[in-house]
Amino acid sequence: MQTEGSYRKIISDGLWGNNAGLVQLLGLCPLLAVTTTTINGLGLGLATTLTLIISNLMVSSIRNIITKEIRIPVFVLIIACTVTGIELAMNAWFHELFLVLGIFIPLIVTNCAIIGRAESFAARNSLLPSLVDAISMGVGFTLILMLLGGMREVFGFGTLFIQSDLMFGQGAEWMTITLVENYRGFLLAILPPGAFIGLGLIIAAKNRIDQRVIKARGERETATIPQTV
Repeated sequence: MQTEGSYRKIISDGLWGNNAGLVQLLGLCPLLAVTTTTINGLGLGLATTLTLIISNLMVSSIRNIITKEIRIPVFVLIIACTVTGIELAMNAWFHELFLVLGIFIPLIVTNCAIIGRAESFAARNSLLPSLVDAISMGVGFTLILMLLGGMREVFGFGTLFIQSDLMFGQGAEWMTITLVENYRGFLLAILPPGAFIGLGLIIAAKNRIDQRVIKARGERETATIPQTV
């Protein structure tokens, strides 16, 4: 039975401790290829999160009626059907964004983070924990996509939230923030090497934060130990 503490652990792992993009380093192909802008990262992140939620719920609901021998093909079939539905929906309602993201929408099927959560978590837990796991993992992955996309967009174009209309409609042009007027752009930032450099910097920052937290925790524990004479 899941407790409040275990749900807190699931959320913490998805957002930070076991983040699919920062720690597990899964789904790197779309993460590096698509994140030339913040909106691109947000679009792919939401599609991935929705896939995680639906697939985790379906896998969890049938986990007691499928055998171990056929579980992986069944999981892949569920994920493929889910991604196909999301792809058709994006083509219908977010056609321009669908064209920008292109092949990386159907390639969500091959994202190891999704099959990994189905196998390692949803197949072993009930619906509610699986839903919490899917949301936390999806949001954590989306935040990394947006952060990397934002970094590349700032250095590459000198803007933030450019092409917001692709996701929020024609009235959303006001969301675009121009940080540097008449910016000529930094080509490396929007090329694949720029994506690798940006992701490396984000991972380094995370590791540095973790080290400081561990050090501070150790100092607090040392300070609370009674000193013997």
